[in-house]
Amino acid sequence: MMALLQLVAKSITWFIDLFYPPFKRWMPIQFYRYAVCGVGNVCFEWVLYCFLYNFVVGHENVDLGWVVASPHILTLCITVPITLTTGFFLARFVTFTKSSLKETSQLFRYFLVFVINLMINYSGLKLLVEEWGFYPTPSKMLLTFFTAILSYICQKYFTFKE
Repeated sequence: MMALLQLVAKSITWFIDLFYPPFKRWMPIQFYRYAVCGVGNVCFEWVLYCFLYNFVVGHENVDLGWVVASPHILTLCITVPITLTTGFFLARFVTFTKSSLKETSQLFRYFLVFVINLMINYSGLKLLVEEWGFYPTPSKMLLTFFTAILSYICQKYFTFKE
């Protein structure tokens, strides 16, 4: 399984690096890879969130038996584990490949950063959608932009530090 993951990572890295030369003057390769992987994972999350919100969860509250979940929060709870997994894979095997930390330490630290981002997303969606009346999808996009900046700083200097 690890060999397959590494093969996929090398293929992704090779493809991403094909388009690096025009950006070489303005950014280091690691930041470029982080940006491309991040944009790819964010686009995947937005499409998944939009699809699930509109076609699976619907626009109504969902009674889960022990709690009634608003559709935008339930959709967030579904998309988060999926994009957490793809994000860790891309960060570990494509972007921050030179980290000397053990995999378990990286995963734990990645999860900590994820929890902070989840709290920001949850609180932000509650505020933007339920209190201020903004639409869920653009609200999620705005929050993603903010958490992406925070994530890069945390991943570079904490989760995958060299």
